[in-house]
Amino acid sequence: MTHPPTSAEIRQKFLDYFRQQGHAIIASSSLIPGNDPTLLFTNAGMVQFKDTFLGLEKRDYTRAATAQKCMRVAGKHNDLENVGPSPRHHTFFEMLGNFSFGDYFKRDAIRFAYDLLVNGYGLDPQRLYYTVHTSDDEAFDIWTKEMGIDPARVYRMGDKTNFWQMADVGPCGPTSEIHYDWGEEFCTCGEPDCSVLLDNGCDRWLEIWNLVFMQFNQDASGAREPLPAPGVDTGMGLERIVSVVQNKRSNYETDLFTPIMARTQELLGHSDEEAARHTIAYRVIADHGRAVTFMVGDGVMPGNEGREYVLRLILRRAARYGRLAGFTEPFLARIAETVIDEMGGHYTELVARRQFILNVIQQEEERFLRTFENGLHRFKELVERLKAEGKTEIPGDEVFKLHATYGFPFHLSRDIAAEEYNFTVDEAGFRRAMQRHSEISGSGIFRQIDEATLSIYARLLDDLKAAGHELVYDPYSGTHRQTTLLAILRDGERVEAAGEGYKVEVVLAETPFYVEAGGQVSDTGLLRGDGWEMVVNDVRRPVGGLVVHYGHIRRGTARTGDPVTADVDADRRLNIMRNHTATHLLHAHLRRVLGKHVAQAGSLVAPDRLRFDFSHPDPLTPDQLREVE
Repeated sequence: MTHPPTSAEIRQKFLDYFRQQGHAIIASSSLIPGNDPTLLFTNAGMVQFKDTFLGLEKRDYTRAATAQKCMRVAGKHNDLENVGPSPRHHTFFEMLGNFSFGDYFKRDAIRFAYDLLVNGYGLDPQRLYYTVHTSDDEAFDIWTKEMGIDPARVYRMGDKTNFWQMADVGPCGPTSEIHYDWGEEFCTCGEPDCSVLLDNGCDRWLEIWNLVFMQFNQDASGAREPLPAPGVDTGMGLERIVSVVQNKRSNYETDLFTPIMARTQELLGHSDEEAARHTIAYRVIADHGRAVTFMVGDGVMPGNEGREYVLRLILRRAARYGRLAGFTEPFLARIAETVIDEMGGHYTELVARRQFILNVIQQEEERFLRTFENGLHRFKELVERLKAEGKTEIPGDEVFKLHATYGFPFHLSRDIAAEEYNFTVDEAGFRRAMQRHSEISGSGIFRQIDEATLSIYARLLDDLKAAGHELVYDPYSGTHRQTTLLAILRDGERVEAAGEGYKVEVVLAETPFYVEAGGQVSDTGLLRGDGWEMVVNDVRRPVGGLVVHYGHIRRGTARTGDPVTADVDADRRLNIMRNHTATHLLHAHLRRVLGKHVAQAGSLVAPDRLRFDFSHPDPLTPDQLREVE
C-alpha cells in the first residue's frame, strides 16, 4: 500500500511544476510586510509583488511562483475564536501561488491549475467544480470548450464571490475558483439542490484554488478600463490541498499538524481517549505554536501594540488552552522545537534562529504564568459579583484592568467569559478605556490609513502618468536638482497656484529629497521658483511611486508647470547619514556581543539623535553594555 505524499512533497511538487513552466521560484517574504504599511502581517502571496502589479516596480522575470508564509488574525473567515473549534481555521498558513506580470493570462492560468491538480496531484476530475464571474465569457469558454469541462460543473457567480480588487481604485478583475466535492454524505446544509452555487458554507464543498485575473484598472468614479498588461495572481492554501491529497476532512489530521499534536500528547502523558477529550486545546496549541514560532523567527517580539500585541495574544491564548488540557509548567518552547524540526527544512530561517525563538517564547510564557492564576481568581470574583447583581456582561473598564494588571489580552478575556461563565464583555467600553490610557500615557496605536485620502493620491498619480510624466525619486545623486513643479494640493484639493502663507503639498518631476524609510527621517529644505520660495518640512510617499513635499509658501506664488530648484538641507542630511552609519555599527557590535540572533526591530535616525530597537530576550548586563559601547 502506497502512502500519500507528505506536505513537504506536496509543497515541493507545486514549486517544481511551475519551475518547469518557466516560472522564477521566489522565496517567501517575511511575515512583516516590507512594502505596505497598511498591513499588520503578510496575508497573501501577492503582497511581495504588489508594486510589480501596480507597475511601480520592474523585475527581471515575468512569471513567478512562491510558497508564502501568511498570517490572518481578523476578518470573516479568521475570527480568532474559530481557531480550535473549526477543522480549517488557522492564524498562520502557507499560500501557494503562481503569478504573471503581463505574461500569460486566463488560458494558461486555467490550464496550469487543472494540469497540476489532476495530473500532478492525482485528484479525481469528477470531484472538481469551478466558478467564473457572471460576465466572464472568456473564462467560461476556456473551461468548457478548451478544457472539456461539462458546463453543468462551471457556475457563473457575482461580484461577492468572483471579483477581486486591491482597493477602491487600482487593479481589479474577475476570478475563477476551483472547488473540491467531498461527497454527498458530507453535506451539512440539507438543501436538495446542494451545490457551490448556493454559497451557504456547506461542508461538502472546499475551495482549494482561486485564480485572480487582473484585467481592469478602476478609477475613483468606479469606471473600469482594461489594463495594458493584464496579470494573474493565484492562491492555493497548502493546508487545504494537503487535506485533499491526504484525504483528511480536518486540516489537523494532516501531517502539517499531527507531529505537533503528537508532541503535545507526549508532553501531557495523555492516552488517546484523554487527548480526544481535549481536541480544541490540542488544535489551538498546534495552530498557535506554528504561528508564534514563525512570528518570532521573523523578528516580532511580544508587546502591547500592533503585531507585537498579536504575538502576545496568540501565545497567551495557547498557554491558557495548555492549562485547560493539563499543563502546569511552560511548554510552548518545546512545541516550537517540533515546529522547527518539521518545517525548518524549507524555512531555514527557523533553524538559524532556533535558540532565539525558543528563548523568547519561554520567557514570554513564564511572564504570563506569573500573573495568570491571580488573574483567573480576580476574574472569578468579578463574575460572581456581577451575577449577584443580575448582570451577564463584564464592563469595559474591568476588562481593561484585567489587561493592564494581569496581562489578559481582550480576546483572552472574551474567551474565558464566554466559555467558562457564559458572559459577554463590553468591547466598546474596553476600547474607550484603552484610548484613555493611550492619551494619558502618550502611547499610540497601530496607525490606520485613511482610504479616502489614499484615493486622492492614487488618482493624482494616475493623472500624472496619463499626462506622460515619469516621476523620478533619486535622493542618492546629491542634494540639488533642477526640476519641474507638476502638481499642487491644498486642503486635499488639486489647485493650479498657491500664494504666500498657504500650507501646500507639491509633486516634482524629479526630487532629491529622501522619504522616511527604515527609521531614517525625511529630508527638509527649500524649493525655489521664479519669484517664490517654499519651505519643505516633510516628504512622504502616500502611495507607491508618488513623492509628496509638505510645507508652506514663504513668498510669492507657485504655479503648476514652474521650473523649480530643489535644495535639500545638506548639513541636516549629513548629520542623518552619520547617525545612520552609527546604527549599522551598533547592530554589528550587538550581534558580536549578544549573538547572531540579534535583529533590528525598529529605529529612529534623526539629525540630532538615533534610537535602535533590537530583538533580544534578556536585558543587557552592565558588562555587555560596556562591551558594546
